[in-house]
Amino acid sequence: MKVLSIQSAVAHGHVGNSAAVFPLQRIGVEVVPVHTVNFSNHTGYGAWRGPLIPPPDVAEVLLGVEERGVFPEIDAVLSGYQGGVGIGDVIIDAVRRVKAANPEAVYACDPVMGNAKSGCFVAPEIPELLRDRVVPVADIITPNQFELGFLTGTEPSTIESTLASADLARAMGPSTVLVTSVERPDRPAGTIEMLVVDGTGAWLVSTPYLPFKANGSGDVTAALFTAHYVATKDAALSLERTVSSVFDLLDTTHRSGERELRLIQAQEFYATPRMQFKAERVR
Repeated sequence: MKVLSIQSAVAHGHVGNSAAVFPLQRIGVEVVPVHTVNFSNHTGYGAWRGPLIPPPDVAEVLLGVEERGVFPEIDAVLSGYQGGVGIGDVIIDAVRRVKAANPEAVYACDPVMGNAKSGCFVAPEIPELLRDRVVPVADIITPNQFELGFLTGTEPSTIESTLASADLARAMGPSTVLVTSVERPDRPAGTIEMLVVDGTGAWLVSTPYLPFKANGSGDVTAALFTAHYVATKDAALSLERTVSSVFDLLDTTHRSGERELRLIQAQEFYATPRMQFKAERVR
C-alpha cells in the first residue's frame, strides 16, 4: 500500500506528517509525505518558528511526485489540518489527479476545526471550506463529535443523534465516517468512545478515558484507520485495530509524563495491536 500524506510537519514533537508517517511505515505502508508547513513545533506551545509553505510550492512538490509516475501507485490520499483556503484547493486538485491516475484510490480527510472544550481553533474560513468543498470529495472522514456537528449543522450527543449526524455526513459524499471523541451522556463513567459508520453498518468502541491532552493523536488515528480500512474493507476490524494501537500510544505517553506523544516508544503497538477492545455493533 502507498499513501500520499499532505499535512503539516514539525521538527520537535509529533503532529501532522510528523505523527502519521512513522506509524504507517511501521505497519508496512509506503508513505509519500508532502509538507504544508515546516515548523519548529506544534502551535499548542503558543510560540513556534519556521515557514508556512505557500500553496504554489506545495503544488510544485506534488507535480514533481506526479512526474515521477507515482500517482497511479497511490492507494489513498490523506490530509489533516489545513492552514488556509489555498492549501485546500491544492489538496482537492491532487485528489482529482490521483483518482484520474488510479480510480481505486480513496481520499481520507481529517476535517480539523476544533473540539468541544476549546471550540474552533482554525481560521474562520476553514470550517466552511471543509464543509462545502473538501468533505464532499472525500471517501473517508474522521471528525471528532464536535466537528461532525459543525459539518452537518447538528448537535450529536447520544448514540442515536450521532448516528443520524454521521448519516447526514455520508449523504454529503463520504462513504465512511469515523467519529472520534464520542462523549454520549449515558456512557460508562471514566470512558470515551469512537464510532464508525459505513454502508455495511455502525460499530462503537469504548476505552478508558486518559485525562490529558495529546497533540497529534488524531493524526495517528486518521492515518492508521485509513490504512487498515483500505487494506481490509472491514470497518469493525479497522476500528478495533486503530483504537487498540492509539490507546496504547496514549497510555505510554500518559505514563511517561511527557507532553509529546511517545511515538517511537509505542511502535510495537502499531505493528502488533493487542486487540484489547471489541467493537459493538450499534446498527
